[in-house]
Amino acid sequence: MREPADTYRSYWLDTAPPGDLAPAPESDLTVDVAVVGAGIAGLSTAWELSRHGREVAVLEADRLAAGVTGHTTAKLSALHTLVYDHLRRTRGSEGARLYARSQTEAIRRAAEITAGLGIDCDWEETAAYTFALDPGRTGALKAEADAAREAGLPAEYVTDTDLPFPVAGAVRVADQAQFHPRKYLMALADDIRRRGGRLHEHTRVVALTEGTPCVLKTEQGTRVAAESVVVATHYPVFDRALLFTRLSPRRELVIAAPIGSAEAPGGMYITPEQNTRSVRTAPHGDGQRLLIVTGEHFTPGTGGDIEERFGRLTDWAERHFGDLTVTHRWATQDNDSTDSVPLVGPLHAGSRHAYVATGFGGWGLSGGIMAGRLICDQITGRASPWSELYDPRRIASVVREGTEFLKHQAQVARHFVGDRLPALTSGSADDIAPGDGAVVHIGGRRCAVHRDADGQLHAVSACCTHLGCLVAFNRTERAWECPCHGSRFDPDGHVLQGPAVYPLKRREI
Repeated sequence: MREPADTYRSYWLDTAPPGDLAPAPESDLTVDVAVVGAGIAGLSTAWELSRHGREVAVLEADRLAAGVTGHTTAKLSALHTLVYDHLRRTRGSEGARLYARSQTEAIRRAAEITAGLGIDCDWEETAAYTFALDPGRTGALKAEADAAREAGLPAEYVTDTDLPFPVAGAVRVADQAQFHPRKYLMALADDIRRRGGRLHEHTRVVALTEGTPCVLKTEQGTRVAAESVVVATHYPVFDRALLFTRLSPRRELVIAAPIGSAEAPGGMYITPEQNTRSVRTAPHGDGQRLLIVTGEHFTPGTGGDIEERFGRLTDWAERHFGDLTVTHRWATQDNDSTDSVPLVGPLHAGSRHAYVATGFGGWGLSGGIMAGRLICDQITGRASPWSELYDPRRIASVVREGTEFLKHQAQVARHFVGDRLPALTSGSADDIAPGDGAVVHIGGRRCAVHRDADGQLHAVSACCTHLGCLVAFNRTERAWECPCHGSRFDPDGHVLQGPAVYPLKRREI
């Protein structure tokens, strides 16, 4: 494996124009709909609403399409690993059918938008596969193929794929797609502007007051009043619905390397084996494709040696695809709902004008596009056949999935209590090497201390500003991470990723 210097960056961010700067609002403003978050769900929702004549403002804490969507693997598929047999058992055949139809319509919607706006986003239609190497898993694959076919997908069980190694079996679904997500979303952003919409970057929303109108408060102190508010921040930044009890965050690593077109497999592949392995390729110049491999998922703040995990992922890729020169590597973050279905719709039981889109479980592209259409229908008063399936207020499915719910709560409790044990706190800041960080006791308080490359120490509170769990340092990504709900902060405590909206407090050493 050859790895050039400075490879830690997303391929999608590296190969798409940054777009025009969309500054934060300089004064209070009033719109029809305010969308918080400018990823696939937020921009899809804003675009759909702008087409229906709504004046929309999109408020993004960072840059447009630069967060979770900017770090995806960009597979647009209705085959979500092994979800259909599970849905057939837990939500019935009709629930599985509605899930398949909603996800398939999202793919078709993306194709329509790409063609209609003339977006150059490397759009390719291809088949999706869920495969296994272990013969003991073929029964599960056959059941999944049967359930997906019953749900309306063109699914089949196969034993031959285009991978350069044999598989025990696979589920194949034709007519899926892959594309360059940031090029696609920047085109949507431009069209939103043309329709009179407002886009504001570096505008972190810190408070929501529901009412008529709803009012959002930004970190800069400006207020945005809107008839309706959509929270599309990947992990909801407002906890009044207690959705954090039903979401489990996970990070996955991604590597990308050029390979010859002749060696590139056709199709998109995923296996839950070996801590997940996902494979696809993308256009990469004459005679080449870009191999993109994902896996090694872990809960934020518990990943251990991330470089070692990158090494395992690269070793796997080279074992199957030959010697590689890795040009890009990055990490992505997803949230799994406890009942395997995204949460899209009213923010909580009492909401009349606030909506949420979250819990896409690693399939945020089709899920985000689906959410944009669903929430647009709900705001504009049109019926959607799958509103009930995705309704965040659903209770029955949470009860049925009680084991997963309790398992998630037990993990959170273990971190909240167990991580505070003295044995899990480093003894001294003197032991921290340049580029590393650790939680240490200073003046009777736990502090998150980072030593920069010049040897200077930077200390912040070790308690996440979301719900108070202790953070841990990710050396590779230079970030403090909360293992309870996935909030992430830079070495100086500034928020990188919610649900936290406030920085870690500075500490004096």
